[in-house]
Amino acid sequence: MGGYVTRARLQVAGELAEFLEARALPGTGVDPAGFWAGFSDLLHGFAPKNRALLDKRQDLQARIDAWHIARRGQPHDGDAYEAFLREIGYLLPEGEAFRIDTTRIDPEIAMVAGPQLVVPITNARFALNAANARWGSLYDAFYGTDAMGSLPRPGGYDRGRGARVVARARVFLDSAFPIEGHSHADARRYHVDRGQLLIDDKPLESPAKFAGYAGHPKAPERVLLVNNGLHVELVFDRTHPIGSRDQAGLADVRMEAAVSAIMDCEDSVACVDAEDKVLAYGNWLGLMKGDLEETFDKGGKRMTRALAPDLGYVAPDGSPMTVKGRALMLVRNVGHLMTNPAILLEDGSEAYEGLMDAMITVLIALHDLQKDGGARNSVAGSVYVVKPKMHGPEEVGFADETFTKVEEVLGLERYTVKLGVMDEERRTSVNLKECIRAAKHRVAFINTGFLDRTGDEIHTSMEAGPFSRKDFIKRKSWITAYENQNVDIGLECGLRGRAQIGKGMWAKPDAMAEMLETKIEHPRAGANCAWVPSPTAATLHALHYHQVNVAAVQEKLEKGGRRAYVNALLDIPLAAYQRWTEAQITREVENNAQGILGYVVRWIDAGVGCSKVPDINDVALMEDRATCRISAQHIANWLHHGVVSEAQVMEILRRMAAVVDRQNAGDPAYVPMAPGFNGIAFAAACDLVFKGREQPSGYTEPVLHARRLELKAA
Repeated sequence: MGGYVTRARLQVAGELAEFLEARALPGTGVDPAGFWAGFSDLLHGFAPKNRALLDKRQDLQARIDAWHIARRGQPHDGDAYEAFLREIGYLLPEGEAFRIDTTRIDPEIAMVAGPQLVVPITNARFALNAANARWGSLYDAFYGTDAMGSLPRPGGYDRGRGARVVARARVFLDSAFPIEGHSHADARRYHVDRGQLLIDDKPLESPAKFAGYAGHPKAPERVLLVNNGLHVELVFDRTHPIGSRDQAGLADVRMEAAVSAIMDCEDSVACVDAEDKVLAYGNWLGLMKGDLEETFDKGGKRMTRALAPDLGYVAPDGSPMTVKGRALMLVRNVGHLMTNPAILLEDGSEAYEGLMDAMITVLIALHDLQKDGGARNSVAGSVYVVKPKMHGPEEVGFADETFTKVEEVLGLERYTVKLGVMDEERRTSVNLKECIRAAKHRVAFINTGFLDRTGDEIHTSMEAGPFSRKDFIKRKSWITAYENQNVDIGLECGLRGRAQIGKGMWAKPDAMAEMLETKIEHPRAGANCAWVPSPTAATLHALHYHQVNVAAVQEKLEKGGRRAYVNALLDIPLAAYQRWTEAQITREVENNAQGILGYVVRWIDAGVGCSKVPDINDVALMEDRATCRISAQHIANWLHHGVVSEAQVMEILRRMAAVVDRQNAGDPAYVPMAPGFNGIAFAAACDLVFKGREQPSGYTEPVLHARRLELKAA
């Protein structure tokens, strides 16, 4: 269905109008005429304020640039800088103490600490995998990754490795679910007697950690355990290849892993027009209705993936019980910046995409809210929307107003929509308490995002001087203050027991041993969720939440009164000593350029918004717009301050394009950038670097969207 159709003063792309009227609206009880009238009011009525907020970003940036330019060559004066930021209204006074009063929160948000997945909503298979990653096989995760120190050898099943996996899993069980005077390694029989789990007639040291079973109590098929709010399922099957060789018949240890998953309409997707948005919204609709399926070939077999059902057990007291089989799904809308040609306003201008997402994703969630049975997403009756890239309390307040209007149009009770505030822009970080206050009836999630936060830091402080190399930026004091303050303020504002406090992504999807070694710092820091790149990573990261009782950590931090303060966050990570060798400079620019090109070529040519891109050392890293932003801004900063020349950067971009071509040589659909360097993808990468200073807040979206639309038109 091509072209535009008219709906209540709006010109709506035909395929989007058809999707809304034929698929999204039926079954919600929302009157189509009233929907379009209310949607038009939202898009027209909120556009001027949206535009004004973006203008304010630009005005503040211009003042900050001028301040740094006027003091160029002088040592940075942190006190004077902080006073200046207060004077221009960038840094706001912190108000009196308060606590959020968000209600109707699901336990996965309020009470259960665990891994969180972020997945591109445009890929139905990935979205289903993420939703079903609530449960994952610990045996498979250990066997198939380097989590035990090495990767499996090629070929068939390695029985020796399998035995090591089983032994490693038993070590975990002894740690999380110790048995009185006994070990899971020696166990021969698990059975239930008068509501108590016995292992070779020995009880658990903490009997309350037995949560339920399925099958006959004398020989259960499944046993459910719980520790720190997270479940573990023991699966018994003596006919299974593993269970048949196990003295207790234990065939698998299944971890409750990704208790929540963010279905992403933003950084991990490439949605530039109505066609793309309908794909995103359609998959979200399938998840909310519960009927999304994806059929694909794997290993020569035709497979169909659907949402997993809930799991049934008998509780210790003999009553039936269920445990959710799927992650609680949040949806990430886009930020306030971008517009989209899927809808045009009366004056012919494009609608703000964030306003589109707000109305349409919440409309679709009505299909879940109105279910009277079956598998539910939110049992508490809420819709969870994560809102990224907001700058300061006024913009958070604007998001709150937006969802109030959406609720009014859709006939929802006020504050049905819960808000996730991404603490990833500096004006939000330094005003975090006031940002939370601006939506204190809705806030259900805050988190830190080091990559976007660094990209914004570079752009905001572009005129202050050359930044350190990226690895050294991570070591500066501001990042520790940023990570600590997010937790500290979240706890001060009453998020414990009401909301998630999250940490950022593990970016090396193949380095699971390293993740097990280091990512335990996130729960230790008091974060009750942290992002992982895959269901397997979620299964392994769940081990950390059995080791660390996050609720106890948060309680201790609250009582201890730790507080990171704003002056540490304003410590700009500039290069103190700029005595880099030419080789060091070249290597840094090569690394940035290779990451940009490897990501952008798939974004532009294939419409893939999140990629596992090999870095300059062929280490696979998760790349999205946040990683692209920091790399592009870093080169732009060094160009601006003369660390490198345009000619040097262009030579490196061309050389790295050839490297990326070689890394993608096995993809028959891949279009090489070299030797012509005249394709749209290469031009987009050049735009991100050479026009990086002029991009709003250093964002990559304007360039990527324009170039992707150019390619689609061609």
